[in-house]
Amino acid sequence: MTVRLRAHHLLCMLTFIGEGYTPAFSRNYRRIAERLSAGEDIELISGPDDICAPLISETEPHCLRASVEDRDMHAALAVGELFGRKLVPGERIVPDDTFLDDARAAFLAGESRAACAGCEWFGLCTRVAEGGFAGVRVGRPPLGGGRT
Repeated sequence: MTVRLRAHHLLCMLTFIGEGYTPAFSRNYRRIAERLSAGEDIELISGPDDICAPLISETEPHCLRASVEDRDMHAALAVGELFGRKLVPGERIVPDDTFLDDARAAFLAGESRAACAGCEWFGLCTRVAEGGFAGVRVGRPPLGGGRT
């Protein structure tokens, strides 16, 4: 199977430790993190994705906001630059250790953080990155971090 992700979730997954907007959102994201850690690939999509699913039925879904779409655009550019190619919907990405380690190193260095401007999770993600990515749920934590 394949996990469908929007571009900014390529950054979010780097620091996801199990917290989220609602209990249903967190449960869903943890299941997706398990799938990605088990080797499922990613299909880059435009708009709401598998992670957004529990929120999409809300009256004013966060996932449809212009600020989120803007975050997707910036994230696609940042991750694309990191890997030397333009990321477009439909592209397949393998979230293996090399991808995750390189993306986390760039995240920690601030190379991809412009896409995170204005995100309510910015502080938490910063603390996770600065803490060596301890407790992350996608892949193995680099830099000697550990799962919680």
